[in-house]
Amino acid sequence: MADRVEFELVSPQRLVKAQLVDMVVIPCSEGDIGVLPGHTPLIGTVRPGVVDMYENGKVSESIFVSGGFVEVTPDRCTLLAEEATYIHDLDQGTAQTRLDAGRQDLEKASSEIEKANAEASIKTAEAMLAALGVSSAAH
Repeated sequence: MADRVEFELVSPQRLVKAQLVDMVVIPCSEGDIGVLPGHTPLIGTVRPGVVDMYENGKVSESIFVSGGFVEVTPDRCTLLAEEATYIHDLDQGTAQTRLDAGRQDLEKASSEIEKANAEASIKTAEAMLAALGVSSAAH
């Protein structure tokens, strides 16, 4: 068994990250999962949140994802993200604007599809703000 996991993070635009890691933690819809070498195979849905990559027992890099799918095998973890942004590239103003727009879209939604899209935008913006350590409840 390998002592590292081959991690790939892919967005529709590009390959965001491809590297060997000690562990990767993925924000899945049922809760965060930590993927170590030898992990049981699984396919899951990813919720908006932060992906943490670990090296030598500590987080070496963090990337925000807005959702997607993950496939895990004993030696590999592939995350297909709707969008991915390095934590240091997140902007509080942009996230807040996105949250406000999502709330406005929700108020004027006239179909279930529009409502679902607005709710997804709100969840993503709230997760972005949480990743930045900002509460979205005050706004």
